[in-house]
Amino acid sequence: MGCSSCSTGKDGQPRGCKNNGTCGTDGCNKLTVFDWLSNMSLPNGEKPFDCVEVRFKNSRKEFFRNTENLTLSIGDIVATQASSGHDVGMVTLTGELVKVQMKRKKVDYKDKDLPKIHRKATQNDIDKWQKCRDREEEIKKRAREIAIILKLQMKISDVEFQGDGSKATFYYTAEDRVDFRQLIKDMAKAFGIRIEMRQIGYRQEAQRLGGIGSCGRELCCSTWLTDFRSVSTSAARYQQLSLNPQKLAGQCGKLKCCLNYELDMYLEALKDFPSQDTKLFTEKGLAFCQKTDIFKGMLWFSYKEDPSSWHTLTKEQVQEILEKNKKKEKVASLEEYTVDNFVKEEKVFENVVGQDSLTRFDKPKRPRNRNRKRNKAKSNSGKNKNSNSGNNPNPQKKRGRRNNNQKRQQKNG
Repeated sequence: MGCSSCSTGKDGQPRGCKNNGTCGTDGCNKLTVFDWLSNMSLPNGEKPFDCVEVRFKNSRKEFFRNTENLTLSIGDIVATQASSGHDVGMVTLTGELVKVQMKRKKVDYKDKDLPKIHRKATQNDIDKWQKCRDREEEIKKRAREIAIILKLQMKISDVEFQGDGSKATFYYTAEDRVDFRQLIKDMAKAFGIRIEMRQIGYRQEAQRLGGIGSCGRELCCSTWLTDFRSVSTSAARYQQLSLNPQKLAGQCGKLKCCLNYELDMYLEALKDFPSQDTKLFTEKGLAFCQKTDIFKGMLWFSYKEDPSSWHTLTKEQVQEILEKNKKKEKVASLEEYTVDNFVKEEKVFENVVGQDSLTRFDKPKRPRNRNRKRNKAKSNSGKNKNSNSGNNPNPQKKRGRRNNNQKRQQKNG
C-alpha cells in the first residue's frame, strides 16, 4: 500500500500523498491488479484488446471501450463518457487481463453499448476535477446539516463529484425508506449542481470510509476484499466461538467477514467428527458430551449423575463406543478409555537465541532484603568476638567504667 508519492519523507516521517488511492503511480491503490502480461508482445496478426479498466473515487471501477485507439498505460488520466457530460478517472488495467476481469465481473466485452473513452485528460480537465474534489468535504458537511434540519433518518457517508463538476453523487445509509425529495431540492438550490442519491449498505460504507479492525490491521473490505459474502451465526457455532454480538460484529455493525475465512477448514474437519449431541450408553450410566476439540480430535464426556467430572476420549474411541451402542452393547465405563488417553504433555523448545527458559517470568521473584543480610553479618561478628574474649562478654564497657572512676578520683583529690 505504498508508492513513491506516499512513502516516506525527510527523517523517515510518513509523507502521505493525500490522494486517497488516486496516485499517478498506481502503487497504493485498493485492489490494483498486477499486469503480468505487460512485458509480453502479442502474436503476429493479433490486435490489442480495445477495452480498459478505469477507476474513479475509492473502489468504483468501470470498463470503457477505447474506440480512438489511444496508447494508454496504467496511471493515465482519461476523460470518459458519462450519462451527461464527461467524467475523469485513471486507467488501472489494459490488455488481455481486462477481458479476464470483465468475465469475472460478468460484463459482456462484446457489448457495443459500452461507454467510451473520449481522450486523455488535458491539464484543464485535471484542474477542474481537482477543484471539484476539494469541495467534497465541505458539501458533505453542508448536506448533513440540511438532512438534520429536515429530520431525515439517514446518514450521508460520502460525496463523489463527476469530472466536469456538473453532477454530484451522494452515498447514504438508512434502515428504512427515506423520502428525500425535499432534500434534493434544497441541495440543488444550495450547491447549483445536479444531485443523485445512491443508497449503500453498512458494509459498503465501511469499505468506502476505511478504518482499523479489532485485529489491529486495516479493514479487509477497504484493502483487498473484493466481494461481500453473507455471514451467519452458524459460522461462529461451527468454530466454537461465543455468540457474543459485540465480539462477532465489525465496525459496520454486521458480522465480521473474517468468520468465513477458516469456515471451510472447520467444515472439512467436522465431516467425520461426532456431533456434540452424542450420547454414550455405559453400564455405569448415560454419558453426555460436554466439550469438543476439533483439531486435537478430543471429546470430553461426563455421566448424567456426576456432571462435574469429565472424561477425555478420542474421536476414534467415541466412534467405537457408538458402534457398540448400535449393536445394543454397553461398555463397562468411560474410565477404561480415559486411562489410556492420559499423557503428560512436556514443553519442548530449543534455546536458539541463547535466552533463559520461556517460563522465567511465570514465577515471581523473591524480594531482596539487604537488611536481613546485614543483621546476620553483625550477629555473626558479635558471636566471634564473644568467643575470643572468653568469660568477659563486654570488655569495652568495663574499660569505659574504669576511665570514669579515674576521672572522678582526680576531681575529688
